[in-house]
Amino acid sequence: MSTATTAPVTPGDTTSRTDRRPGLLAPLRWEVRKLRAQYRAKAVLIGAVLLPIIVVVVIHGQSRPPKDTLFGRFATVNGYAIALLVLGFAAQWVLPLLTAVVAGDIFASEDQHGTWKTVLTRSTSRGSLFAAKAVTAAGFAVLVLVVLAAATIASSLLVVGHQPLIGLSGQTIPAAEALRLVALSWATMLPPMLGFTCLAILLSVWSRNPAVGIAAPVVIGMVMQLVGALGGVEPIRPFLLTTPFEAWHGLLADPRFTGPLTDGLLTSAVWCAVCLGAAFVLLRRRDITGG
Repeated sequence: MSTATTAPVTPGDTTSRTDRRPGLLAPLRWEVRKLRAQYRAKAVLIGAVLLPIIVVVVIHGQSRPPKDTLFGRFATVNGYAIALLVLGFAAQWVLPLLTAVVAGDIFASEDQHGTWKTVLTRSTSRGSLFAAKAVTAAGFAVLVLVVLAAATIASSLLVVGHQPLIGLSGQTIPAAEALRLVALSWATMLPPMLGFTCLAILLSVWSRNPAVGIAAPVVIGMVMQLVGALGGVEPIRPFLLTTPFEAWHGLLADPRFTGPLTDGLLTSAVWCAVCLGAAFVLLRRRDITGG
């Protein structure tokens, strides 16, 4: 007769095999691995490198500069000006799309492929999986912004030059200081970009549809841009997620003002907290027994 034996448990040992659950690191590694295998994410990063170069070359080759845009008057003769011109355009239309490509799909893809039951039965809690996906999406947003900014600034300086920059108040900014301010201006895009990342995550969880998760944040961003441009909407303008995209203007004025940067950081943080909180509640309540 054979008797089943169980391994003795040392008093105070809380890491028994049956009760142990992997923390955040295991699902995070898996999500990063999946992201590295996505052709869509690779295409976005390649586009973030190549498209700024094309735009800079085309604008520099124009006989007349786009004077009706911010820093457009000097875009054909000053590398810092053209980098800021591209920044203004990217903030309006491009950045929400770049981050939504991953964030809007990272949850909905599990619904599309019916893999929720599989990923949640690998000793991974919903909380850990949610955190891993959110961190992966946010990390991609940071990466694509850094790549886009570096490609834009480098190509602008190489193609056009690094002459002193004329600021928004007409002051002359030395080349070294202009480089610092231009890089800082691009860095201020990160808080609202993370806000759109969290919005895309919420829409991805809510809709369970990758197309909605990717396209809806872009459409919402366009609507916010249009609303913010209307007259008589000053009371609601500070609460729009697109308003922090304009906060960098204060860095190029004389004297400089940073109030919009502080307000934009707070606005972005509120959007991130509300969207992530709502997305987590929706995921916790979801019945995944069907796949």
